[in-house]
Amino acid sequence: MFKGTPELIEQRREEIVNACEKLYQTMAFKDITLKDIGNITSFSRPTIYNYFHTKEEIFLALYEREYDRWNDDLSSLLAKTDCLTKEQLAEEIALSVSKREQLLKLLAMNNYDMEANSREELLASFKAAYGKSLRLMKQLLEKYCPTMKAEDIHRFTYMFFPFMFGIYPYTAVTEKQKNAMATAGVDFTYQSVYEITYQCLATLLGI
Repeated sequence: MFKGTPELIEQRREEIVNACEKLYQTMAFKDITLKDIGNITSFSRPTIYNYFHTKEEIFLALYEREYDRWNDDLSSLLAKTDCLTKEQLAEEIALSVSKREQLLKLLAMNNYDMEANSREELLASFKAAYGKSLRLMKQLLEKYCPTMKAEDIHRFTYMFFPFMFGIYPYTAVTEKQKNAMATAGVDFTYQSVYEITYQCLATLLGI
């Protein structure tokens, strides 16, 4: 790790992650290289290795930041009001998920390889952001669904979070994929992120 001031270290880490995020808007994970990332930062590519050892570590940091952003939304929802119906809660959570397309895209990637190729301390930092999402969801259910038992909340959490891994592939469908489905005669209903997420939440909440 580069021995600079905490402010400089954080500034450069953010610049690297921002560069990765910019490339990820138009390129696939497999096509992005450390050279590509270095080309749009203000410092040389070798300098990147002072902060991240692999491309996967940079993506993991972007992944962590996406969970942080979603956590901000969930925290705002938790503080929003003292009373929400189950329908309103499902609507609010679905809306928060629909604003996090990049998180959903990252969830749809091969997380196993990303985590396997990252140092343990960076993985622990990422898991802390993910763990906060779990805790916030539990708090939302406890606050707005007071009749739910602890085991019901546990079941909800470990059904909804794995479900999120499949949202992006089911909603970000290309014309090529649509044409292939039509050619194959597959009867497929295209839905938005909000629609598919709300339907899952409604089922889990018994609406």
